[in-house]
Amino acid sequence: MFSVKLCRNRSCRELIKNIRRGITKTSTDSNSDAISRAQDHNQMNNFNLEGPSSQYHTNVNNKRWHKQMQFNNLRALSTIQQTIPKPSHSSTLVSKEQSRDFMALFPDLVRELTELGRNPELPDVMRRVARVLQYNVPNGKKNRGLILISAYKMLEDPKNLTPENIKLASVLGWCLEMIHSCFLVLDDIMDNSETRRGSLCWYRQNGIGLSAINDGLILENAVYTLLKMHLRDHPAYVPIIELFHETVSKTTLGQCLDSMCLDSDGKPKLEMFSMSRYTSIVKYKTAYYSFHMPVAVAMYLAGMNDPEQHRQAKTILLEMGEFFQIQDDFLDCFGDPAVTGKKGTDIQEGKCSWLAVVALQRASAAQRKIMEEHYGVDDPNSVAIIKKLYEDLSLPNTYAIYEEESYNIIKTHIQQISKGLRHDLFFSIMEKLYKREC
Repeated sequence: MFSVKLCRNRSCRELIKNIRRGITKTSTDSNSDAISRAQDHNQMNNFNLEGPSSQYHTNVNNKRWHKQMQFNNLRALSTIQQTIPKPSHSSTLVSKEQSRDFMALFPDLVRELTELGRNPELPDVMRRVARVLQYNVPNGKKNRGLILISAYKMLEDPKNLTPENIKLASVLGWCLEMIHSCFLVLDDIMDNSETRRGSLCWYRQNGIGLSAINDGLILENAVYTLLKMHLRDHPAYVPIIELFHETVSKTTLGQCLDSMCLDSDGKPKLEMFSMSRYTSIVKYKTAYYSFHMPVAVAMYLAGMNDPEQHRQAKTILLEMGEFFQIQDDFLDCFGDPAVTGKKGTDIQEGKCSWLAVVALQRASAAQRKIMEEHYGVDDPNSVAIIKKLYEDLSLPNTYAIYEEESYNIIKTHIQQISKGLRHDLFFSIMEKLYKREC
């Protein structure tokens, strides 16, 4: 396991201070590091005025520093990319049997949504709906749906954990997976992605194309149909359906915020790449629907309506969402497509990713010029140049430190939760994220 302790000499300790400053920076000024860089440069110039001997020692120290940083960078990459042993305790949210039961319910939901007898005028459309559901929904990791089921079982009074209620939680879990699939279908079109979950993106299938936009809407509306069919008489129906609407709205706003980082020609607006903007994109585009929503739905289903309970849960879950997205950004660039199930395209698309933001915070004028010329260019040579720049800026090493430190910080925050929320629920989610490779 990579640790901050890998960096032991003085120059590396100084680097860690800079790394922590970069990770926690939230300035909206994209050049907010310029003053500190200029001060460092002036200090170096003043030091050089002391004579040739000082200049010699400065050059030697610089070479040693760069050599040490290259070593730390390579070590961090090899540590991240190798197979990481799982913690001794299980981080599985549900058992294999429960996961099989969850999967077994899906065909029943497809039949409910496509029953031809209810739509005698639309047999061809119903076959299309079935195909859309079967291709896009059940083939992912299903983390959101499984988190919901696990959370419900932990939070509900044991006497209420009847087969009917567990099935209802599973239906809601599949509703989350359909919302997730809707976002993925539309996001792949906007990003011009090639693969998803190890297969061609839905819109790239023969005969699909941009009609996939309508298919995304079909997936979203299937959710509201299922909610009405299975939940309409439940006391949690109104808060849950309102939560679905609010979360979908927030996610679409996050998608808009993300797309506004590109100009009309699809070129990235690097001047907009700040850590504050990045965290806003992550919160709205990913964290609300991927982390807050599954647990919040489970809480409502279990009759937990206390606003303070929901506030505390949301605070922790949004932190987890940011942690998850930064992992995702790193894996997009440095992950193995055979493991992640998709080819990374953030560099080609000019995404406002964590790697790009931190790189711009650290870049010299010459390095920023490289970003301006090659970031957002769909060319293998440009992609390779940007990856090399990330490595020169020691971003793999930075990421390894971030992952370790953020994991420990979030664990501390979980321990501070009160109001009757079970800590083991949040720990189980966090353990599933830690050191993930896909």
